Amino acid sequence: MAAANKQFFVYDRRKSNTPESVISVGPKDDYLDLRTRIVKHYGITSAEPFVICTTNREEINKATFEKLEGGETLYVLKNIDQELTGQTYQKVEYLPHYDTIIKSGMYEYYASEGQNPLPYAFAELIDNSLAATKNNVGSRKIELKLYLDDSSQQEKSTILVVDNGCGMTSWQLNNWAIYRLSKFNRKDKTLQSTDESGSKNTPAHKPRFLNSEISYFGAGGKQAIFFIGNSTRMITKPQGSKDVHELVISKDEFEQREKEKGLIYSGNILNRK
Repeated sequence: MAAANKQFFVYDRRKSNTPESVISVGPKDDYLDLRTRIVKHYGITSAEPFVICTTNREEINKATFEKLEGGETLYVLKNIDQELTGQTYQKVEYLPHYDTIIKSGMYEYYASEGQNPLPYAFAELIDNSLAATKNNVGSRKIELKLYLDDSSQQEKSTILVVDNGCGMTSWQLNNWAIYRLSKFNRKDKTLQSTDESGSKNTPAHKPRFLNSEISYFGAGGKQAIFFIGNSTRMITKPQGSKDVHELVISKDEFEQREKEKGLIYSGNILNRK
């Protein structure tokens, strides 16, 4: 993946209260390139002393530039100890660490008060199939298959949950992937009026243990998956559709995106025949 440009939110506070400016440098640029762009942007002459620093008053130079990450707020000051001539704003992203997802099952099931937590985790996976099959006209078929391989040190064991339910549209699959998006708040992008299960009809009343209305809050499936293993592949085909939708969520992908400073909570749904 090609390295992206770095953007900095820069405030000139030498003697003014001007709005922030966004200044970018390329992946191969260095401190001198950043300094040159700032000098040109603010019209700083060679006779004017100035420093570039972070909001922690750490001066940016050839050595410290390499540690700068894109999106940081920078000051242009006369000297490092100068008081600010106006207030500034620093961008804050309210993004939880990906451990919120991959370790949520650990915290949830370890709190099962001495009970073996594994059956509860399997029940959450089956719960998704109960939801998918609750409006079936014919038989409801839910299979739980375990493929265990302890012949090598690599983790190759797989658990499959297969059902003959209504399937999900790509947007419903996107909704499923969003942690803590409850059934009350999910919306499907469709031109027809349907409920979240994909049915165009109002379902008849069924006991909660059969219709999967036990779990409302959009967390159980992901908690169960990452309690049992390190990744999941959701493959679904809506009734009446020619397209299959596939989504992979894995601990390895989260770690790789963090290493590459990419968008942690972002991925792709594969649409295929």
